[in-house]
Amino acid sequence: MTTDAELPAGLEPGLRFAVLLCHDGSVRDLRWQEVRDWLPEQGFLWVHLERDDPVAQDWVRGRAGLDPLLALSLLTEDARPRVEDFDDGLLVVLRGVDKSATDDATGLVPIHIWVDARRCLTLRDKAHSIAALRDLRVGLMVGRGPRTPGGLLSHIAERVIDHVGTLIEEMEDGVSALEDRMGEVGGASDLRLEISAARRQAVQLRRYLAPQREAFYRLQHDDAPWLDIESKLRLREVNDRLTRHLEDIDELRHRATILNEDFTNMLAERSAQASNRLTALAALVLPPSLIAGLLGTNIGGIPGAQEPLAFVWLCVLVLGMMPLSWLVLRLLKWL
Repeated sequence: MTTDAELPAGLEPGLRFAVLLCHDGSVRDLRWQEVRDWLPEQGFLWVHLERDDPVAQDWVRGRAGLDPLLALSLLTEDARPRVEDFDDGLLVVLRGVDKSATDDATGLVPIHIWVDARRCLTLRDKAHSIAALRDLRVGLMVGRGPRTPGGLLSHIAERVIDHVGTLIEEMEDGVSALEDRMGEVGGASDLRLEISAARRQAVQLRRYLAPQREAFYRLQHDDAPWLDIESKLRLREVNDRLTRHLEDIDELRHRATILNEDFTNMLAERSAQASNRLTALAALVLPPSLIAGLLGTNIGGIPGAQEPLAFVWLCVLVLGMMPLSWLVLRLLKWL
């Protein structure tokens, strides 16, 4: 098991952490047995689980008292962002930033959330680490943060988008660095791969964040009784920020496309220059080669065959024709 730098986490199988928001405003951590024994009268419960752990899966399917269809949706391996109504609660699937994720090029991993008036369940894979939830928990434990179901959901959404914004800023810095490297002569293949990776990341990032915007829009217009006005206003602000992030992603994708086109044109121009040089070189040696070939034929009547200095004069002629060929090519503007 692992332990977060700020607070202990993952000390028991399947349970990352559990937080009880008491009616008197205090906050305390719970262990598995306390989670199993929890009653709504004690306060609002937030449980963060490892989705792919058997212990957590058994609890979600059984002791949690959830509808079987809801439990199945929470334990789904991968899902696009969405919002679904279940009785008086909401099933929310978001994508949060995990910089350590190696199985997703975007760095976005799924967060499954169930929230109603009494409790909130969040789930992520054991191998993932979502700093947005960890930061929110730290804030709660030091007396900052929400104390209501709607407040907790809106703060989760806000923290998730904060980290998405940081990820996009890093992508912008990466694309700017690629633009600065466009003039490099060496490392062309590496540069092409990096440009393609940046373009692909922008496309895949938008693929998940576009439906996430729709999910936030649904949340801010949902009529759940525990979703108060303040939480809806916060969700609207989160949605506006996500819209700006999507515009930034579109700009990044456009910049990466232009980079790719410029890079392709640069390579084509270099290839054309190399081809022109080879053509000019072939044109320079063609006349001397023709003369040498004619004089080298094994037939009678070759001029100078009996002349002792014929080879010297042939060399002088060949060397003299090369500057003449160069001058003709310059006049024709081929060089």
